[in-house]
Amino acid sequence: MENRAEGKGTCLIAGCGYTGTRLARRRLGAGPVLALVRRAVSAEVLIRQGIPAVAADVDAGIPLLALPRELASVIYLAPPAGAGTEDLRLARFLQALGPARPQVVVYFSTTGVYGDTRGAAVDEASPVAPREDRSRQRWEAEGQVAAWCGARGVRPVILRVPAIYGPHRLPLDRLRRSEPVLRDGDSGPGNRIHVDDLVAACLAALDRPVSGAFNLTDGAPESMAAFTIRVAKLAGLPAPRRVSWAEAQSVMSPGVLAFLRESRLVTSRRMQELGWTPEYGNPDDGIRASLVEMGWGNSSSAGR
Repeated sequence: MENRAEGKGTCLIAGCGYTGTRLARRRLGAGPVLALVRRAVSAEVLIRQGIPAVAADVDAGIPLLALPRELASVIYLAPPAGAGTEDLRLARFLQALGPARPQVVVYFSTTGVYGDTRGAAVDEASPVAPREDRSRQRWEAEGQVAAWCGARGVRPVILRVPAIYGPHRLPLDRLRRSEPVLRDGDSGPGNRIHVDDLVAACLAALDRPVSGAFNLTDGAPESMAAFTIRVAKLAGLPAPRRVSWAEAQSVMSPGVLAFLRESRLVTSRRMQELGWTPEYGNPDDGIRASLVEMGWGNSSSAGR
């Protein structure tokens, strides 16, 4: 496989939602960008923000007729569709690319592929053991990307991403609703990354001749409960009530409980290869920056 850094051509961002939109804005300064979304209304919103966009529903078999002739890179952020353990949406997307041969494909996966290690540390060399179907789909999708790229001499980059936080992605609504969090003894370590650090890591992966899987993290692991309490303090909101795991079964949503059932400490042997370090290695800084961008009235003074 050729180890080529990104050159001329368009950067195609498939699945341009929260992270993808911020990524597109950053990448526009480096060359042509095209966002691919499912719905026409989403494309119109992006276009109004100055981001070139097209709509095509690959789930419905709609061909990608509007793709530029030269693709320098493909960044795939779309979530898997449907149940099961295979990502059929990604399979249809890769098929729809036809003869395209970008220099690099960056696939956004999840640290959930490591499964539940009961708080033990994992890195890129650790065994993969996904427990939830969504994580199994992501692991299967990683294999699809590797196979597609390998057959075409394209550089594959897999970014294994933990929980993402940032502006409008803080647990403020849960705090306002006085939703509880787990007590210390029942709350395992968690991992997260600020959205702007995630964007920066992705751009570094485009521009450096790297390949393979990378764990991304801010390097400051703490439980979901501890992070929520940290947000409450900095936002000037009351701290949430702490509950036991037994009580959580009746007061927390199934989605939150599924998230809390897995615990692992994500580390990375390879992040330095990207030439990137998190700007928000201290979660306080990332939370404050997020609150400021949101115009949160108490962000400048709370928590000092």
